Amino acid sequence: MLKFTPSRVTCRAGNGFALTRGPGGTPALVRSLHDVTPAPGDLQSRRVRSRLEGDVVVQQEPAPLTRHLRVRRDRGHTVLEFRGEIDIAAAVEIAPYLDRVTSHPDARLVIDLRHVEFFDCSGLRLLYRARSRVLDQDGELRLVCTHPLTLRIMRVTGLSRLLPPHPTLDAALGQPEATSGSF
Repeated sequence: MLKFTPSRVTCRAGNGFALTRGPGGTPALVRSLHDVTPAPGDLQSRRVRSRLEGDVVVQQEPAPLTRHLRVRRDRGHTVLEFRGEIDIAAAVEIAPYLDRVTSHPDARLVIDLRHVEFFDCSGLRLLYRARSRVLDQDGELRLVCTHPLTLRIMRVTGLSRLLPPHPTLDAALGQPEATSGSF
């Protein structure tokens, strides 16, 4: 059974057409998946194939929100992958998405910094803001970080005590949430 959510869902039949439902729930037929632009935060279909007896399998991957952020779901958590150089320009792009996902009560988030090449105080500000907002909503926030310079900045500023970094996503999902407290 296929369930449609208020966001966009795409399924493709074997005839080269795709059925899509937008935010209004209105069905539309498009020629290919390339005709469908995912809304920010939605998953996009990457590969769809038909099986015997008419079942449709939809494989999904994270939709790129900005060049600095990808969002996906993993084991009941929303994973925010920061990418590239996280400076003031990137923070301006990322902040609205971060605010949206941290505004939900009981949010379960993981911020993954493994694909970050540069991280300055703007990135620290994003992490601290996310942590504060998640804890205010009784949620949980976990961090994945392996870059030595980013880890050093977090250690020097004391943020690593409040938001302990983990080396892998598996390690982060197996650990308790960020601790409350002050510097």
